[in-house]
Amino acid sequence: MIEDIRQNINTEIEILREISGYLKRAKYSAPSERKLLVVAVDSLRSSMKMINNSIPKMLDDITIAKKLPRQATRSPDLEKITFKRFDSRIHVVLNVDDRNKFIKELSISEDLLKRVKKASLIEEPSNEEISKSRAYAKMANGFFLKQSMNLIKNGYFKSLYMNLRKANIEILLSSYISIILFSVLISLFLSLFIWVFFIFFQFNLDSIFFFSLVSEGYLSRAIKFIWIPIIIPLTIFIAIYNYPNSERESLARKIEQELPFAVIHMSSISGSGIEPSEIFKIIGASSEYPTLRREIRKVLNQINLYGYDLVTALHNVSKTTPSPRLAELLSGLAVTITSGGDLSKFFEKRAESLLLTYRLDREKYTKTAETFMDIYISIVIAAPMILMVLMIMMQLSSMGNMFSPLTIVLSVSLINILFLVFLNLKQVDY
Repeated sequence: MIEDIRQNINTEIEILREISGYLKRAKYSAPSERKLLVVAVDSLRSSMKMINNSIPKMLDDITIAKKLPRQATRSPDLEKITFKRFDSRIHVVLNVDDRNKFIKELSISEDLLKRVKKASLIEEPSNEEISKSRAYAKMANGFFLKQSMNLIKNGYFKSLYMNLRKANIEILLSSYISIILFSVLISLFLSLFIWVFFIFFQFNLDSIFFFSLVSEGYLSRAIKFIWIPIIIPLTIFIAIYNYPNSERESLARKIEQELPFAVIHMSSISGSGIEPSEIFKIIGASSEYPTLRREIRKVLNQINLYGYDLVTALHNVSKTTPSPRLAELLSGLAVTITSGGDLSKFFEKRAESLLLTYRLDREKYTKTAETFMDIYISIVIAAPMILMVLMIMMQLSSMGNMFSPLTIVLSVSLINILFLVFLNLKQVDY
C-alpha cells in the first residue's frame, strides 16, 4: 500500500508540472489557444482532487501491526487504474466511485491538448528537419570542429556570429563554420569529378546520351575547364557564408512591415496606463504579428527566464534584433522608461514616423515596379518584334540569318524568367 501511495504522489507531481507548463504557455498564447489550455488545466486539477480523495483510505489500511498474508489486500473501495496518454501511461489507485469520472476528466484534457497540437496553435519545429540538420552538423563537426575552434580563437568570422544571432539561426558558430568547411570539401570532390568528366567527354546533341569522347588534346581540355574546381567550391562557400546575412535582411523586411501597426497597437494599450512589460506580453501573445512576435518574446524571455529588468532586456534585444528600426524603437523606449517619460506620447510619435516610412516604402516600390515595367516592355515585347522584322528583311535580301527563331524564343523565355525572379525578390508582402 505504501508503494501505491508513492505512485499516486508521483503522478500528482507529474500532473502539477503539466499544469504549470500549460499555464505559462497560456499566458503568452493566442486567445483561442488559451481557452483550450485553461479547460485542459481545469480537467487536470479535477483529476488531482480525485487522486487526493483516495489517499485517506489508503492510509487507513496501513497499521503498525503485521497483517496476516490473507489480510494484506487492498480495500474493496479502492481500485487500481491504468490510463494510457499520448506521451505517457498513468498508474493510480482511486476510489471506486471516482473511477469513471477520473477517466472522463483525463480524456477531456487529452482531447483538448491534441486539438491544440492539431491546429498548430503550439508551435513545434519539425522533428524530421531538426534530425536532418543535426545529423549534418554532427558529421561536419566530426571533420572540422578543431579547425573551426582555431579560426574562432584567431578572430575570424566575427561578423558571421552576429549575423547568426540576428537571423535567429539556432546553431553554434563553431558548428556553422564546420558546416561551411564540410560543404566546401564535398563540393571540391564533386567539382573535381565534373572537371575530369569534361576532360574526356563533350556535349554532342547527335549522340544518344548527349555526350561523346573529345577529339582534341586532354591537356588543352584540362586547362580549358580548370575554372570548374575553383568556381564551384568558392560559390558554395560564399552562398553558405552569406546565408545568415540574407536571412537577417529577410527577417528585417518582415519585421518592418509589421512594426508600424504593432506600434499603433502599443500606443493604444499604453494610453490605459498599463505596466510597460504587460504591453509586450499582449503583443507577444497576438497572432497578428508573426515575425515581430518572436522578437518581442525575446524581451519577455530576458525578463522571465534571465531575471533582467525591462530596461536591460530592451537594450540586450536591441543589439541582436535583425531590424534597425526595431532596435531604434527598443533603445528609445528604454531611454523613455529610464527618464520617466510619457510612454503614450512616445509610441504615438514613433507610430507617426513609422507610418510615414511605411508610405514612402510603398511609393518607392510602386515607382520601381513602374520602371521595370517600362524596361520589360522595351526588352521583352518591343525588342523581339524588331528582331523578327530584321530577320525577315535579312532573309528577303539574302544577307543570311544571324538569329534563328528558336534562339529568339529561348532568349525571350530566359529574360522573362529573370524578370520574374527579380520582381519576386523585390516584392514586398504588404
